[in-house]
Order: sequence, then structure tokens, then C-alpha cells
Amino acid sequence: MAGANIKQVARHAGVSLGTVSNVLNRPDSVAPATRQRVLDAITELGYVRNDSARQLRAGHSRTVAIVVLDVANPFFTDVVRGAEQVVEEAGAMLVVCNSGGDNARERRHLELLEEQRVRGVLITPVGHGPQPQLEKLIDRGIPVVLVDRGTGRASRCSVAVDDVLGGRLAMEHLLDQGHQRIAYLGGPLSIAQVADRHAGAAAAVEERGTGAELQVAVTTNLTVVAGRRAAEQLLALPARQRPTAVFCANDLIALGVLQEVTARGLRVPGDVAIVGYDDIEFADAAAVPLSSVRQPREQLGRTAAQLLLEEAESGDTHRHRHVVFQPELVVRRSSEQPRRVRR
Repeated sequence: MAGANIKQVARHAGVSLGTVSNVLNRPDSVAPATRQRVLDAITELGYVRNDSARQLRAGHSRTVAIVVLDVANPFFTDVVRGAEQVVEEAGAMLVVCNSGGDNARERRHLELLEEQRVRGVLITPVGHGPQPQLEKLIDRGIPVVLVDRGTGRASRCSVAVDDVLGGRLAMEHLLDQGHQRIAYLGGPLSIAQVADRHAGAAAAVEERGTGAELQVAVTTNLTVVAGRRAAEQLLALPARQRPTAVFCANDLIALGVLQEVTARGLRVPGDVAIVGYDDIEFADAAAVPLSSVRQPREQLGRTAAQLLLEEAESGDTHRHRHVVFQPELVVRRSSEQPRRVRR
């Protein structure tokens, strides 16, 4: 009898609905002989318990959601991997939602997650302005932890990397190499991480006071294709205006720049030095190994998931924390070769 319900199990075993419920949820409270009779009935009838309905009645779930900006970006793949380890060890399941950098799509995901009463939400928000949908989740008692993004709010935890410092590290390295015309590629600047990395780079240029010029080329997204298109525009400039070094907001942009520069027969770093951000696996495996600002990607995910589960367990007694990791510059061949910079 496929699709049997709990009433049929009770009738078949000759017990009450409460006894079947106890066998499923508190088996030690039922006498061994009765418990076995109920288990036999479950097997014979092919009964499958509806955990999702039970969890909704209880007001909580064993599902944790993570909403990322771009599921195709290897950076987020590693963040998800770290979060998944912690969530699965806690006996729960991680569901991945992709906002694609779109505010409306992010909002729809959050509305559906609220309806499902998930155990908690890990999220890298699209924007960095007011976030009423996140506040609504928190008001419903659903914990929210920001990932790869700081927060000035006391109502939620966050796990982030000091991206201003990361931008500074990359730019100081290029300035140390003697570059005077440097471009920053990435966008949109409404993404907090992109804006912070630019802020760090700009601060480094200003503080050095060497007269170096920082050009900014804003991209529509953070993909390899966007990097190639931005590089096309930069390489179309007259030689005396063309940047001799490029700092990219992420490694995908940097890989696109690397592809376009080498496709035109230019040397990296002899003609154009390149530094990326994130230090994804492909950075070291590129045709010219890519210098990059390393983030602890899996650790970001693990820490965020730990904070989320702690809050889900402790409720109102939970103390919100804001964890900030330090980035590290990894120098490889795309920027380290000694060179004479064009004047």
C-alpha cells in the first residue's frame, strides 16, 4: 500500500495515533513489543514520514539557505563548500540560491525562503543600502548571517574580509614595481566589495604621492567576458595613455584581461602587469600564473554557518558577532617580473 498515512499505520497496528507519533519521535517512551508492532506496520504499508510538514508545524526546518551573487564564480563555490561542511555535520541540508546580482531576484528568493521557514539564511546581498527583506526574516525569528560583507547592524552576524586592505595591498605592490599608470577594473561599484577594493587602491595611490595615475573602468559584472571587454577599451588607448598595470576586482575579470592582452601579442607582465582578487584555483593554473589577493574562501563559509547555527540553537540569548579576516597578497608571474616601465 504505497502512500499510506499515519492513520492507516495506527489502524493496522491496532494502536492510537499518539502511539505511532511516539514511535516516530520518542521511541524509548513506547513498550518494545508495541514499538515493534508499529514498525512492522510502517514497513508493511510503505509509510514514509513527512518531515517537511512536521518541521513546519514545529516552526523550524533542517534546511539552511545560502544566497550568493554568482553561482558560476569559483569564489562562491568554495564559500558554499565551507558552509556545507558545517551544515551537514549538524544534520541539516544546505540549499544554494543564485541572485545573479539582481535585486528583484534576490528579493524573490528571500520571500520563498521565508515561506519555507528555513532554519537560517546565509547571504551576500546585492546592494549595501537598506535591506527590508532581511529585517523581515529576522523579525520572523529566522537567523541571517551576511557572508563576505560587513554590517553596521547589531541585529545580525557577519563574516567578511577587509577588502579595503586587500585593495591597498594590491596597489602598493604595483606601485613598488614602479608603475605610474594603473587601471582598476570591476563593477558595478554598487557591489560593496568592488567599492571597498577600489577605495583601498585609491588610498594607496594618494598616500604614496608619487604622481601615479589610477584609471577606473567600471564593468557591468564580474566575469571573464567583462574583463576581456574592459581590456579591449584600455588597449585601444594611445601608448602613452595606456596603463602599464591593471588591478582587477576579482580573478575572473583578471583572467579576461590576461586572455585579451596575450591574444594581442603583448607580454605579461612586460607590457601589462595584472593583479586579481580572490585567488581562486584558476589563478595559479593560468597560462601566466596570476598574482591575486587571497581570501580564506572556505573559512568564510564555515564561520558564517557556525554563527548561523549557534544563533538558531540559542535564540534570543545569542550574541551577534562580526568576524573580519585579513587578506593576503600572493605574488606570481603576472606582476612580479622586474621590468622597465614606459614613461
